[in-house]
Amino acid sequence: MKQSNYIFKFSLLGLLVVVFFALDLIVGSVTIPFKEVLKSFSGGEIKSSWQYIIFDFRLPKAITAILAGASLSVAGLLMQTLFRNPLAGPFVLGVSSGASLGVALYIMGGTFIATTLGFAGLSNTGIILSAIIGALAVMFLVLTAGMKLKNNLTLLIVGIMFGSLTSAVVSILQYFSTAENVQRFVVWTMGSLSAVSMEEIAFIAPLVIITLIICIALQKPLNTLLLGENYARSLGTNIDKIRLIIIIITGLLAGTITAYTGPIAFIGIAIPHLSRNLFKTSNHNILIPSVILIGSIFMLICDVFSQLPGNSSTLPINSVSAIFGAPIVIWIIMKRN
Repeated sequence: MKQSNYIFKFSLLGLLVVVFFALDLIVGSVTIPFKEVLKSFSGGEIKSSWQYIIFDFRLPKAITAILAGASLSVAGLLMQTLFRNPLAGPFVLGVSSGASLGVALYIMGGTFIATTLGFAGLSNTGIILSAIIGALAVMFLVLTAGMKLKNNLTLLIVGIMFGSLTSAVVSILQYFSTAENVQRFVVWTMGSLSAVSMEEIAFIAPLVIITLIICIALQKPLNTLLLGENYARSLGTNIDKIRLIIIIITGLLAGTITAYTGPIAFIGIAIPHLSRNLFKTSNHNILIPSVILIGSIFMLICDVFSQLPGNSSTLPINSVSAIFGAPIVIWIIMKRN
């Protein structure tokens, strides 16, 4: 009975991913009929402007929403499992702050930084490269600390301190920077799914898919971590090894998505709890695929709402995800007292 219930719920979630993916292609400043969207994928002739909107703008954005939702949700689940903290998210180790510092140095650090990185002026490629370098630098520091610190709570505090330190440096850069560069940086921190091209997705997608497959292979040790470190060791789990693997995976997933889309809040904290409540289990065999699907649906919904149908403006995706995600986190806190 339980297995058939799981199959039904997974089937429903899969259907919702398809529905909201299609809706994301239809809704926007220009509403494109669903039959025209289908016709464009089947090779039929439609308006050239609609063809451009679908394949050059909305399709990459919808795929990015799925990749971002799945990545950040799984990263959040891993952090909550590692620290056994319901409010842990993918950015508690300072990876997002590291990416922000890299972008801040590139945008507000002056011409010298930009030239050193190999770009004569501000560019999307330079911003992405800077974010990746910043995220990897902080992840390296956390990995180094993780090899010396044996206590997860201490590692959590160190990660938060790294995040605070990088945020302080960013604030100093903002203070001394020009208003124009500060505005550019603030716009990046608002997050955007529309800046990712199909060429960049061709790089992001394999990395995300391979990392998620590795996560699925880690179901057993992840389940043992829920029982406590001492019990997990008695079952043969190498705590130090699995902790480092989780940190690397979280850094790759959160760092890559942040580099290309900017920081996106609350997804990693809220989605694992929605999954646990929907499936009534803590088994990672069920949770990992479910957070991938629910995270994808959540991000697609956020992207649809950010479109402002009939209006050429687009809301920052970070703001929309916070509007939907923050109430879920508040509900979690109240439910757990």
